[in-house]
Amino acid sequence: MKFLTSGKVKDVYELKDDLLLFKFSNRVSAYELENNVQTDLAAKLPRPIFDPTTKSTHDVPVSKEESISQKLVTNNEYDWLSDKSIQIYETMAKIADNSGFILADLKLEFGKLNNEIVLADSIGPDEFRLWPKDEYKIGETQQAYDKQLLRDWLTENGYQKKFDDARSSGNEPVAPPIPTNLISKMTQRYVTAYQKLTGYTL
Repeated sequence: MKFLTSGKVKDVYELKDDLLLFKFSNRVSAYELENNVQTDLAAKLPRPIFDPTTKSTHDVPVSKEESISQKLVTNNEYDWLSDKSIQIYETMAKIADNSGFILADLKLEFGKLNNEIVLADSIGPDEFRLWPKDEYKIGETQQAYDKQLLRDWLTENGYQKKFDDARSSGNEPVAPPIPTNLISKMTQRYVTAYQKLTGYTL
């Protein structure tokens, strides 16, 4: 089986006998956007989209109606989380832009402490996709200054499908050893991104 491409709509694998395997998700897709939106790979959306999930062993997509019916949040809390998430994204996107990067997306983890909503995790390369502006080309895979390098390696070598299959079977996935050259490349890019975003050196 050969991995061909991935996205929030589906992963595509090539099977034997010229068959294709499509793995669909119910995350935000191009089909849910307004008309005339450019849907080429890496094209910018007209505005940021709030795409919530619940947090368990892995992210589980959840709609506004589901999050309220499951009593995860109230209607007002959901709207607050949507507004605040986009506000944080836009603030960080400006910082990235001034530092020579495009903040392609951002994951924020919220929780409750004493019945107050709080940001429950740090914001770093594990929580966003960061692309260099000077190498950005619509329709192409971008140079990643985040953990996308690791995601791509896992997918291309069949490990991501093994992870998905294990989780679907109720088992804990077993992580493979990561090549040292990939670790070095990611480390170098993480340091570069940190220095450009913060102005500090390591």
